[in-house]
Formats: sequence, C-alpha cells, structure tokens
Amino acid sequence: MQYFKRYCCLGLLLLIAVCAHAQQGPAPVSLKEILSRVDKNAPTLLTDSVAIAIKKAQATETRNNWLPNLKLNYQADVGTNNNTAGPYFGFGIVPSNTSGVRAQSNTSTALVNLGIAAFDWEAYNFGAYAAQNKVAGAEVTVEENQFQRSRYQLQGYVIGAYLQLIRLQDYLTIQSRNIERDQQIRRSIQSLAKSGLRPGVDTSIAEAELSKARLTYIELNNQYKQVQLQLGNISGIDYRNIIPDTLSAAKLVTQATMPALITPDTANHPAINYYRSVLQSSLQKEELVKKQYNPKILLEAAAWGRGSSISNDHFNNLSSGWGFDRNNYLVGVGISYNLFDLRRKQLKLSTQKVATDYASRKLDEQKSLLALSINQADAELSTARLRLQEIPNQLQAANRGYRQKLSLYRSGLTDIIELNAALNILYRAETDYAQAKYAYISALFQKAVTGNQVGSVLNLLN
Repeated sequence: MQYFKRYCCLGLLLLIAVCAHAQQGPAPVSLKEILSRVDKNAPTLLTDSVAIAIKKAQATETRNNWLPNLKLNYQADVGTNNNTAGPYFGFGIVPSNTSGVRAQSNTSTALVNLGIAAFDWEAYNFGAYAAQNKVAGAEVTVEENQFQRSRYQLQGYVIGAYLQLIRLQDYLTIQSRNIERDQQIRRSIQSLAKSGLRPGVDTSIAEAELSKARLTYIELNNQYKQVQLQLGNISGIDYRNIIPDTLSAAKLVTQATMPALITPDTANHPAINYYRSVLQSSLQKEELVKKQYNPKILLEAAAWGRGSSISNDHFNNLSSGWGFDRNNYLVGVGISYNLFDLRRKQLKLSTQKVATDYASRKLDEQKSLLALSINQADAELSTARLRLQEIPNQLQAANRGYRQKLSLYRSGLTDIIELNAALNILYRAETDYAQAKYAYISALFQKAVTGNQVGSVLNLLN
C-alpha cells in the first residue's frame, strides 16, 4: 500500500511537471537561428538563386558557340529546265536551274533529286570566342554578387526586425508593470474612498488611467505580432514561435568594450563586390567589342549527289530521275572581313566605354556612401553608449519620486493628479531606458552590418 501511494505521488508530480511544461511558451529563438533560416527559406533569395542558375546556363551556351554546323539536306523536285543567258542576284527566292541555254524554249517536265551534307565552321576569329566566354563568366559573377548583396540587405532587415521585437517585448513588460501599478492605485483609492478619506472622482480618474494603460498594451501587442508575421514570412518559422532572446540583448549591453572589436571590412563588402563585378563585366564587354569585328577564318566542306531525268539534253521518263547520277565534294578555307565594321566597332566601343565610366562612378559612389555610413554608425554608437550610461540615473530618480508620491497620497498629503504625474514620469523613464538599450544595440549592429562584421557580433552572443 505504501508503494502504491509512493507511485501515485510520483505519477502526480510527473503529471504536474508535464502540465507545467506544456503551459510554458515556446523557447526563445536566437538571432543567429533566424538568420540561418532566412538564408534557406527567404523567397527573395530563392528567386535570386534561380537567376544565378540562368546565368550559368547562358555561360555554358556561350562556351559552345565554337561548335561547327553540319547540315543534311535532301530534296526531290519536279519542274521545267528552261534557261536563258544573263546574270542576276538571287535575293534568296530565285530557284536554281542548271543547264545550257537552248535556242528554243522547252517546257518539258523533269524530275531531279539532290542530297547535300554541308559543313561550315568559324575556326578562328582572333580571340572573339575567348572574349565571349569571359563576358559570360563576368555576368555569372555579377549575378552571384547580386545574390550576396540581396542576402546582405536582407540580413540587415532581419536584424532590425529582431531588435524591434526585443524593444517591443521590453515595452510590453513595462506596460504590464504600469497596468499593475494602476491596479494597485485603484485598489488603494477604492479603499480610501469607501472610508471617506478620498473623493469618488479619484476612483474615476484611476479607472481612466487603467483603461488607457490597457489600450496601450493592446496596441503594442499588435505591433509585436506584425513584426513576428514579417519575420515568419521570410524565415519559414511559425510566427507564434518567434520569441526574441532578450538575454542576448542584455549581454550586449554589458559588453562596454565590444565596439572596439568591430573593424570594418570594406574590401569584401557585398555592395562593393557587386559594383566592382559590374565594372569588371563592362571592361570585359569592351574587350568583346574590340574582338567581335575581327576577321573570321572559315573552314567549309560539302558533299552532294544529284540525279535527273534529263540526259544529253533529252527529257526521259520521270522515274529515271530517282537516284544519284553524279557525286561531288568540295573543301575550302576562307577568310571574311567587313571593312565597314571598323566604323561599327568604333561606335559600339565608344558606347561601351560610357557604360564602363558609369559603372566606375557607381563603384566610387558606393565606396563614398559606405565610408559615410561607417562614420555615422560610429557617431551613433558613441552617442548611444553615453545615453545608456546616463539613463539609469533618470530611472532611479523617477522610481524614488513615484514611491514618495504614492506614500504621500495614501497619507492624504497630495492629490491624484500629482500621483499620476509621478507615475507618468516613472513610465517615461522606463520606456526611455528600454529605448536607450534598443538604440545602443541597434547602433552596434548597424556598425557591424555597415562594416561587414555581423559574424563577429553574433559570435559574442554564444
């Protein structure tokens, strides 16, 4: 019986533990985990990765431009063989009709058939093939760097949204405390009003303040959910499970020497790499323009057979036209060059040089903007650190002032207006402290993002 009671007690304790665990909310999600999930699931990055695959496929296609042409043709024709002397341009639509010129017109019908295997190859074009391949490779690099730039921009957005969650969660906690204080004041006023020590209007004022605090909490909670939804959409995590790790924020706040550890890495910055690759691609296109108008050395060959119902200028039965009566082949090497391509190359190269100059200026502009952003981040971080060091004094003073006013009010030495004023000062001090923490962490990550050193900050959270 004692064992039975013991097992029952153990089972009951286990059940209580399971129930308590079930009532707990989801575990906090770290910023590093959010960023990892975004890398895998963000729709923008998935689209950009497909764009890279397209560019790689196009580069493979370009690498095979050197392949020759080998065409097999066969035709069987029924018609007349009635020529006259005189030259003409074919225009691509005048049919061929081979035979001698007769003294008289002859419209008799003949059957002919022709089979041709034709080979042509642009065997050498003085570097045009290599230039095409370099341009295609440069386009792949541009697309890859565009992907990294999009990833970098999305990383900054995710960090900003995650820090917003931390800030809003702090605000919700502060607002909960504010509601508790309003409820405490209301209970005190109700007791004092019942005993006749306070007028009934104080109760109405306390109820209004409590309702205002609850409405503020509802609005903050809505903002919190909106940010959760945005992060859930790009990370693939159920938004209800995206709970920020506030301990990591507190850890960053205590790291006073951490800003000195962030050394900007502008040489490998994704934005700089992208514009650098755009400039390199434009330079490669210049080389292609210079070489695509070069002479072309062509290798050509053909083998063909013909059959005809005409023999010795005599029109035989049409059935005799089947089969090949004559077979020939031809092999040759040629060179082709258009003199007017000199002018075309000059004009196109001039246009491409303008595009290269534009790409170079965009790269310089991005370097200048990046340097400005780094300096601004340094200034903001310095200001945020000073603000964070000063704000506890405001909070302590406001807390003391509220406790004193509450004690005076309960003693009948002050009124509800002054008590609410003290409460509002305390509330503002708490929110200012939360904002100061957010501003410091935000400035810290802004410097890390701008300086391409997010990883070094994330490692400090472990």
